[in-house]
Amino acid sequence: MAQDIMTATDTPENNGKKTKVKKKGRWTRRGFIGAGLVAGGALVVGVAIRPGDRTGTLEKYVAGEGEHLVAAWVKISEDNKITAIIPHGEMGQGIHTALSAMLAEEMDADWDALDIIEAPAEKDYANFPLVRGFATGGKKVPGFVFDTLNGAMLGIAKKMDMQITGGSTSVRFTGTGAMQTAGAAARELIMKAAAKEWDVPVSALRTSKSRVHHDGSNRSAPYGQFAAAASEMTPNLHPKLKSRKDYTLMGQSLPRVDIPAKVDGTANFGIDAKVDGMKYATVMAAPVHGQTVASLDASAAEAMPGVISVHNMGGYVGVVAEGYWPAQQALYALDVEFTTSDASTLSQEQLFAQFGEALETGKRKVMHKAGNVTKGAEGAARVIEAEYAVPYLAHACMEPMNATAWVRDGKADIWCGTQNPLGTRMAVAKALAFDAENVKLNTAFMGGGFGRRAIPDYVLQAAALSQASGHPVKLIWSREETTQQDHYRPAVLGRFKAAVDAEGIPLTWESVFNHEGEPKEASDIAYNIPNKKVEVVESPSHTRLGPWRSVDHTQHGYFTESFIEELAHAAGKDGYEYRRALLADKPRFVKVLDAAAKLGNWGETLPAGQARGISIVESFMTICAQVVTVDMRDGDPRVVHVACAADPGFAVNPDGFEAQMQSGIIYGLCAALKGEISIEDGAVMQSNFHDYEILRMDEAPKIDTIILESDAHIGGGGEPGTPPIAPALANAVFNATGKRLRKLPIRDIGLGAAS
Repeated sequence: MAQDIMTATDTPENNGKKTKVKKKGRWTRRGFIGAGLVAGGALVVGVAIRPGDRTGTLEKYVAGEGEHLVAAWVKISEDNKITAIIPHGEMGQGIHTALSAMLAEEMDADWDALDIIEAPAEKDYANFPLVRGFATGGKKVPGFVFDTLNGAMLGIAKKMDMQITGGSTSVRFTGTGAMQTAGAAARELIMKAAAKEWDVPVSALRTSKSRVHHDGSNRSAPYGQFAAAASEMTPNLHPKLKSRKDYTLMGQSLPRVDIPAKVDGTANFGIDAKVDGMKYATVMAAPVHGQTVASLDASAAEAMPGVISVHNMGGYVGVVAEGYWPAQQALYALDVEFTTSDASTLSQEQLFAQFGEALETGKRKVMHKAGNVTKGAEGAARVIEAEYAVPYLAHACMEPMNATAWVRDGKADIWCGTQNPLGTRMAVAKALAFDAENVKLNTAFMGGGFGRRAIPDYVLQAAALSQASGHPVKLIWSREETTQQDHYRPAVLGRFKAAVDAEGIPLTWESVFNHEGEPKEASDIAYNIPNKKVEVVESPSHTRLGPWRSVDHTQHGYFTESFIEELAHAAGKDGYEYRRALLADKPRFVKVLDAAAKLGNWGETLPAGQARGISIVESFMTICAQVVTVDMRDGDPRVVHVACAADPGFAVNPDGFEAQMQSGIIYGLCAALKGEISIEDGAVMQSNFHDYEILRMDEAPKIDTIILESDAHIGGGGEPGTPPIAPALANAVFNATGKRLRKLPIRDIGLGAAS
């Protein structure tokens, strides 16, 4: 069986029609102001509470003549075609599959006949369920404040141009707060319309696979037959959602809808965009953040075959040419000098020395506090201290940064992969000083994002070079530019101190670190320690920073789980049992920890030179514990096995969730074993995969994953697999060698072979 995924790729070649990509295979927050509309036989149902009747607003975003799809996540046509409109980008995480399954589940839609498109970059598609999820932490909202809250969240989402894919929010906020309610409300409308037409009670009807059935009269009809009548009804603002026991799609391992097109080569990524008359562009940005072009001699480059023009854009130089190769070669022929600044002499060592000084003398801000650490330490048997450091990290997306732009006659068309289509579109409009309605952004699959493609600098460059050259241009960053002009995971230094009693149980927990990022809870601890104080200081980094997979959980997971392991060792206790005792009041944590220990064969004898390490981190409302088995017999750590246990509350697509755990683990191992962006004379030293290495296939460990279900709100899946892996690895290395690793990455630190 086949199903079409329709991606919003609009190019001059297809004359504005949607591009179909074939796929094969199977396929609370409740409440919304539903907007139903019949236009050309289509019923459009809004999926989240919105003030007022928005039909008029919806109509102006017509995808085709007679069909208007705006601020709505599901459309039913009279020929019974159901389309899910997904307000998140697909970058390999399988979100199109998960979200459409959540909608189809509540709607009783035929999964095998479902169409999928990505929501356009319009303010009416600003993702306010996501904003609401952030504001409430996913907690249930009383019905009497629903309308007011959602109206406010819509306003905030529009103001922020919020259409982000990131923060592991797509399923836990958009899915639960938008897609499920959309499906349930649409199903209710269809059933009411059918009941009226057939003159039977709604209670006598049932639905399945996009059809309504009345068993008493042996009648059955497709949803599309009732679309027109349903559109004139007022939708239920609080549709009843299914119980988990009644799910037929959610909780099943569904084939990813994006995979077949990626396998057969028909999938469109940003780098695949083509426009009539298109030229190619490359850029060379200032090596030090904040520098600008001081002088430029482009005569040699301009004389090269295929080169059309060279442009001094202030912070970078751009070349426009007939092809990518001549454009890239012309960059090497440029004679360009950049300005200098105080940052031009900075080194990695100086930056960390600066961070250390800030920890000593900087103004501290309390992030988390409980009890009194001073009084709590009175009478302690021992005080244990440690310092940890993590470096800047690049995103290392396989698809280099790229965007295609055609700016002319006061209008701009953009084609790109981006984690924030609406925000990117508005940023382009602002940069070009255009009205927003004169900028159109067409999205595509992303070859990795990890937070990098939430920042639209590469898109703004493409637009600027198109405007400056008078041509449609496809800008492709070289791998060197992609590595050296990234927005990096922050480098962070953290200092920890704990007072323990005679049994080694912590009485106090204190920590201070540089750089306050997101989310705030990342630096908190789950362990039952009566007195704690977590503080942060600020110290300038002098480079570009940005979100990185799991954001601040990536460093704080390493810090916290390394230090708790040190406390366990100082107490002469097993790391697993020590954690378990300190988490005794959190049964969900204990269950996950136990599952990981069992899956990882904790306590069983290993060959000489091998050892295990354990860690547990909650991030994005998902608890994840990992046991790493490491082999140190050759002197360098080789991870041979990772056991991963995770409780996301409920896994919408278990196969997809497991894939994300595996992906997060590999991504985290790349960073823990090899990842480091180093600064010298203010510039990034790494340039490509030869010196910013990622894990190779023969280095990948065997990974076993167990998914636990609980009554907790659905948690995230894209990032929680990353934070636990570095500390579990470091703890395993210590257990194998007796050497404590307080600095990442784990390389060139003279571990030596384990006996």
